[in-house]
Amino acid sequence: MEAIEGVNLPFMPIGGIQELNKNNSLDSISAGKSEFEKIFSEELNKLKFSAHAQNRLTSRDIDLSEIEVNRLENAVSQIEKKGGNESLILLDDKAFIINIQNRTVITVIDKTTSDNKVFTNIDSAAFA
Repeated sequence: MEAIEGVNLPFMPIGGIQELNKNNSLDSISAGKSEFEKIFSEELNKLKFSAHAQNRLTSRDIDLSEIEVNRLENAVSQIEKKGGNESLILLDDKAFIINIQNRTVITVIDKTTSDNKVFTNIDSAAFA
């Protein structure tokens, strides 16, 4: 019977004792976990659009460039640092109501389709 560090093994591992003694397998698992945590954290911090907001974008023919989305994300981060919860963010000729904690766009309004220029139930506003 083979022994590793004084413990008798009832089996022979694939690759033999030399393979079992290698410590690099634990290193690759921990490296993979940190990579997963990094990607997971990045995905959580991305701005999301509710179904309602996506419908508004489509029905009003509003296209957002990557630069505009980055400007919105920066504004959300600034409001988050100041403790905002429900925010109005003005971006060029568009207005976004955003839940800051969830980083979710609730609705989108552009200046040509906005009948009502009054926004309620917000606690903060920013220009992006």
